[in-house]
Amino acid sequence: MSITSTKDGVIITIFVKPNASKFKVERGGDEIIVHSTEEPVKGKVNREILKEFSKLLHAKVELASGATSRQKQLFVQGITKNQAEQLLQL
Repeated sequence: MSITSTKDGVIITIFVKPNASKFKVERGGDEIIVHSTEEPVKGKVNREILKEFSKLLHAKVELASGATSRQKQLFVQGITKNQAEQLLQL
């Protein structure tokens, strides 16, 4: 599963597809696919993902792992797995 509960929040595992026409989050089988409008240069994709997920989830979002990879883990503080799934509409 792409969303894992921790004592302080959740870890969301995503797969990123850069250079999309618009930012969107979708379910692709067992994984969460994020279409980013940015190019994978100098952390632009990471900044966009953190900004958009913070807006979507109304919470603080940090990059837990995968800074240079298409597979990333985001740590979202202070929400439950159910809240994350509802807010992301998965």
